[in-house]
Amino acid sequence: MIPRFINIEEFLNPQRVLIVYGPRRSGKTTLLKDYLSKTRLRYKLDSGDNISTRNILSSDDFTLIGSYIEGYQLLAIDEAQRIPNIGSGLKILVDNNPDLKIIVTGSSSFDLSQQIGEPLTGRKTTLTLFPFAQQELLALYNKHELKEQLENFLIFGSYPEVITAKTREAKTEILVELVNSYLLKDIFSFERLRASNIIIDLLKLIAFQVGNLVSYNELATQLKTDSKTILRYLDLLEKSFVLKKVTGFSRNLRNEISKKNKFYFWDNGIRNAVILQFNSLENRNDIGALFENFISMERTKYLSNNRIFTQSYFWRTYQGSEIDLIEESGGKIDAIEFKYSPKTATKKPEEFLSNYQNSSFKIINNQNYLDFVTKG
Repeated sequence: MIPRFINIEEFLNPQRVLIVYGPRRSGKTTLLKDYLSKTRLRYKLDSGDNISTRNILSSDDFTLIGSYIEGYQLLAIDEAQRIPNIGSGLKILVDNNPDLKIIVTGSSSFDLSQQIGEPLTGRKTTLTLFPFAQQELLALYNKHELKEQLENFLIFGSYPEVITAKTREAKTEILVELVNSYLLKDIFSFERLRASNIIIDLLKLIAFQVGNLVSYNELATQLKTDSKTILRYLDLLEKSFVLKKVTGFSRNLRNEISKKNKFYFWDNGIRNAVILQFNSLENRNDIGALFENFISMERTKYLSNNRIFTQSYFWRTYQGSEIDLIEESGGKIDAIEFKYSPKTATKKPEEFLSNYQNSSFKIINNQNYLDFVTKG
């Protein structure tokens, strides 16, 4: 088993519910069971799929909920988003059992956040478990070996099942199955959406626009729907950990683009599975987009796993000047450009550096990327 960077013990405390979000098949259940196998606490492991558990925790019956957990020191609930009004039930447990520790997992943030947010205000800690980060895979490979695997990560991503699969064919089958059977399950069931074909087509369009600005009106026109529908579906895709939105950096300079966004896929393998494109790099014309998506998401995983709180943006002007990533923290601004090949000529963004004099600039390529996503 490859160790995950999230340490449940570190964040699990009485009178606070630990919530672990993450995409389906990213390893939440494995992480939970691994922790439970080592704990000395008397625990109860349950699932949101259990109808009896749903009835108890959504009942608001203090006596019933109290008897459900009686004698236990730790309650663990997998797939908690399936329990109606789960937040109210957890609040009752927290308020009436001061020594009880609680951990819940959920595969979609929109269900859990809507049900848990208000009832557990001030009573929760939230973590996100993504597909394997490069930082975690250093437990399996040394840096040289990890770099040798770069093409695999760009094409097949880093879902746990994909990492452990032995052949390209097996990795491909797993990713196609993930997209068809698991990844979009929460979205299609949410409010019983009927236009699943629009979501798939929307994902395909986004897949071909990685690294580019997205026009909601253009997407709506191509899919023969309205921009409000596009915005709603993109929001669902974000909250179910398929896409990540990045906004433009601007301090109100007239020539800066701030009203359009870029979208990345949380995992390169999912992006390629959506368009059924698993060719080797030598037979592709989208290496730049693959590298940008990969580094952007690996950097996000690194920041999240290490609890580093930084604002991330892209920067672009109407005249065409652009920077792939802007990180802002503590009054400091770092500008980062992604170039797959170190041989690609890149000019320093003089306009940006002159306008933001407290900023720095660096280029991340296929030779120096590893430190950027594992050390900071």
